[in-house]
Amino acid sequence: MKLSKKGKVLIIGSLILIIGALSVLLFIQSRNDKKKNNKKVTTTVTTTKKEEVIKIVDVKSKSRPYAVMINNNTAVWGYQAGLNDAYIVYEMIVEGGITRLMALFKDKETERIASIRSSRHYYLDYAMENDAIYAHIGWSPQAEGDIYSFGLDVINADNSPAFIWDNELRNISREHRAYTSIPRLKEVAENKGYRTTTDKGLLLKYKEEAIDLSSYEGAVPANKVIIPYSYSHTTSFVYDAENAVYKRFQNDREHLDYVTGEQYSAKNIITYKVNNYTLNDGSGKGRQDIINVGSGEGYFISNGYAVEITWEKQDRSSKTIYKVKSTGEELVVNDGITYIEIEPDTMTLTIE
Repeated sequence: MKLSKKGKVLIIGSLILIIGALSVLLFIQSRNDKKKNNKKVTTTVTTTKKEEVIKIVDVKSKSRPYAVMINNNTAVWGYQAGLNDAYIVYEMIVEGGITRLMALFKDKETERIASIRSSRHYYLDYAMENDAIYAHIGWSPQAEGDIYSFGLDVINADNSPAFIWDNELRNISREHRAYTSIPRLKEVAENKGYRTTTDKGLLLKYKEEAIDLSSYEGAVPANKVIIPYSYSHTTSFVYDAENAVYKRFQNDREHLDYVTGEQYSAKNIITYKVNNYTLNDGSGKGRQDIINVGSGEGYFISNGYAVEITWEKQDRSSKTIYKVKSTGEELVVNDGITYIEIEPDTMTLTIE
């Protein structure tokens, strides 16, 4: 069949339209394929922050600590036990120029803590700031009155079977032979219906990674720390760089544990001075009082260096707040035992 000129034009026009439409479709398809090929594949990566694991104490534990009064008369040097299981140890002056220790235990099963002696009222302030059950044998009149007025949970020889007198130690007098254990203290606390959990939190903040105090403003080397409490008693610490701890001495004698034979040591030392004075209570025994409510300055010592700190205690039962003096930030300490040495302000601290 012979097409007319007009028919030929229509067919050619239609072919041109079809080809144009196909070209447009192919272009669009090609563009979409290119976009798909160039599209980035995003993957969501979930990173879990490493949780610090503190060895000296379980920072998540709600168990209530025990604060135990430790005799530090020279007669018991060599017979003291259990301090290496404490996470904080306080030392302060008492009558006669000697000191007494108060050790805090949490989530431990220490079988021998010795030797146990009587309470002094200002130690109660530090049991309260840690929300601790307080263990002692005997008390000063001031401590007895404060224990009742503050309504403290206490374990003593008058109200519990928690204490044992070791009659094997015949070379020291009976008053120095008493010891206890954490299982015994727990049993008595439960039998007396004492609260055994706490929501108060720890006194100090800990860091798993070693804190480099040398980078702090005003840091000074601290290879030896000498803390005189009186003219007859001096506590000192010598830095053991290999183990990154401070070995503890009393009057230049190694302070040893009776059970393990090991020398006591500290990872952290917090030391500051307060005013102390002799009470005019008519007893003639020279019992002391200290001015520990208020604020002042001191030192934090760890890993071979010392930095200046400030301390503040608003009242007897409140926590003492420690801050780095140069930054004003709350103090963070290394993972390990902390000795809090509260020294008379008439004595001279030496850091060398």
